[in-house]
This record gives sequence, structure tokens and C-alpha cells, in this order.
Amino acid sequence: MTRRPLTVRLYASATAFLEPLAGALLRGRAARGKEDPARLDERLGRASRARPPGPLVWLHAVSVGEGMSLLPLVQALRARRPDLALLVTSGTRTSAELLARRLPPGVIHQYAPIDAPGAVTRFLDHWRPQAGLLVESELWPNLILAARRRGVRLALLSARMTDASAKGWARAPAAARCILSSFDLVLAQEAATEARLRELGATVGPRLNLKLVGDPLPADEAELARMRAAIGSRKVVLAASTHAGEEPLVARAFEWADLGEALLIVVPRHPERGESVAKLLEGEGLSVALRSRGERPSAATQAYVADTLGELGLFFRLADVVVMGGAFELDIGGHNPLEPARLGAAIITGPHMFNAQEVYAEMCAEAAAIEAVDGEHLARHLRGLLENPAIARRFGEAALAYAERQGRALDEALLRLEPLLPPAP
Repeated sequence: MTRRPLTVRLYASATAFLEPLAGALLRGRAARGKEDPARLDERLGRASRARPPGPLVWLHAVSVGEGMSLLPLVQALRARRPDLALLVTSGTRTSAELLARRLPPGVIHQYAPIDAPGAVTRFLDHWRPQAGLLVESELWPNLILAARRRGVRLALLSARMTDASAKGWARAPAAARCILSSFDLVLAQEAATEARLRELGATVGPRLNLKLVGDPLPADEAELARMRAAIGSRKVVLAASTHAGEEPLVARAFEWADLGEALLIVVPRHPERGESVAKLLEGEGLSVALRSRGERPSAATQAYVADTLGELGLFFRLADVVVMGGAFELDIGGHNPLEPARLGAAIITGPHMFNAQEVYAEMCAEAAAIEAVDGEHLARHLRGLLENPAIARRFGEAALAYAERQGRALDEALLRLEPLLPPAP
């Protein structure tokens, strides 16, 4: 391998110097609920599971959205190459909890090691992957370069790079080229990321957005029946993956729309906000029930806070209209509309959906989603869709058709991945 750029060598030296502090820093994060105290050793590269025999492919995603987007790829690899052991790593507690529920039996989950030389070495020594498939925006220099030096075939899939991140890497162009050239395959989510990666020296293949492929989110059929019985004939507005500042806006729009006996269900992106979201909605004058207390909506419930993990599939199926969160606040960027689209939901988004700008633009152009620029417009769209169910149904059908077209990109990506995988027996 050619000599590493000075910036990369300085980064490696700095992380090695600071690595003795990592244990204390991780314990501090665990005390604040940001790390799993029982699995801190994994963050230091010490595996909690034995490596299975035979060839192993490692897949990595940092957090919830990326982790969920990995599932179609994991399922496709299991179906096509049952001889491969699969290791999935992620970096957050929430992603670990969801992946534990959703990964197929036999697929191993571990927390990703911190990007320090010792932790990376222990991780790679133990797992010895033949291929590494990284999703979205995880460009950790020590991990990537160490894997490459060991001959691991690397792919950056569903890559996403913001303008701010690209400008940061542009200040260290030699480092960017060194890291990006370590990948045998780079597939960008959308045109803007593709252009940024090319500018930094990457060789980019066709587009792939893993968040646009996959099966509908699952739901417990017995619980779905119980919830339908509790809700009865009431119309349901679902505010999905909301962030701080969005719940009051949605609640006011819900009230302005004057929807009669309709029920508002709010699923906060971070379930630990459930109690505070319930208080906010009560402050808006709504009668609230909270799912984490074991409550179900009654006839008197106007707003239901679903502060649990892994149940969005249930609530998408209950909804007449879905309001996607993350796009009514300036700095979040919106969330994946394909999850409700796969279930034929009528979808409304806010104006700040830069994380999925192209997807929403295409869906809005096909009447598969609606953009509400503020609370007043949101109220108008809610009323229009709930008072005209035939129109809501046409929006849902268009969303489903759009979602079904996206799955073909995964088939092409799998063909391009085949040369990177260990030979089939």
C-alpha cells in the first residue's frame, strides 16, 4: 500500500494517544444512557460472541435508519449465499435494540468499535471478515484503512454525503482520496452525493438507496386487531418519527382541521421523549394516553403517544393519513417516506426534507405525497384527505406503486457485489 497522507497518519497517532481514555469516556456515556453498559467491551473491539467458522461478511450501519435499511440486503444475502456468516455492527443503543428484533436468526450483531487503532485491531483480529459493506456516511479512517490493509474487500453502499461534510473532507483532499480509494465499490444514494464523492476522488457506480427498498414493516396481527377494536370507526392521523418542536405544530393543525372524533397518534423518533410529548399534547388541550404505560386509546382519548420501539408497522396500518416527522424542523432533514408508502398510506411531509429531497420531489410529482409548508397548510391537507377518502386512497395507491418500483435497484447492486464476496462453495 502507498504511503498514507500526513493527515491520516496524524489522525492515527492522535487516536492512539487518546485511546487509553476511551473506557472512561464510554462509561460516562453509559451513565447518561447513550451506551449499553453491558456491552462496552464491544466498543473497544472485544467481541462478546465467538466467530463462526468459514467465510464471514461484515455489514455496518451507524444508527436506526441505516440499520433498518440494511435488512433487505441482509435478507437477500442470506437467500443467495446461505454459506456466508453475516456480522452486522451499529453504533447506537436504539439501533442495537431494533436490530435484535429484526435480524434473521443466525445473523450476529455487535457494536462497532471506536475508531482507535487498538480497538480496530482487536475487532479485525477476532472477526477476520472477507468483505465489509458499509452503509451511508461512515468514513472512519483507522477502521477502513486497517481493513483494506488486511485484504478485506470494501463497499460503500447507499452512500450519503452532505454539503458540509464534503467541504470538511475537501480541506484534507489527500486523506479523502486515500480513504475513498479503499472501496472496491461505491454506490451513492442520489445525484448530489454522487457529485461530491466524485469531486473527492471516488469512483462511483450506479445509484442505490437502501432506504427505498425492502418489505413493509411488520406488525403483530393480534395487537393490530386489539388496537382496531379500541379505535373503532374513528379516523386516524399518524405523526410518525417526530422531533422536539414538531408535536405542538401537528397538534394545532389537528385541532384547526376540526376533524370531529378523529384520533391523533404520535410516534416520537426517540421513545424516551414519550412522557414529555404527552405533557406537550396535554398542554395543547388534548386528552392523552401513553403506550409505555400499557394504555390503549379509549373513546375519550384525543391523542395517543406511542413511545415504544419497533411498532411503526402497526401504526402505519392503523393510519388514514401519515404525517412524516423530521421535516417541520429546520435541521433534521426529514425521514424515509418509503416505509408508509409500502403500506399504501397517504403521506404528508413538511418543507425541510433535505435528507430525501429527490425522493419527495419524485413522489410529490406523482401525487404520491403532499408537502405542507406550515401548520395552516397541514391542517388544510388533513381535512381534505380525511373528508375525501377516495382522494386519500389514490395518494396511497400512487405511493405504493412508487415504492414497488424502487426494489429493482437492489438486484443490480447485488450483481455488483458478487465479485467482492468470498467464492461460493
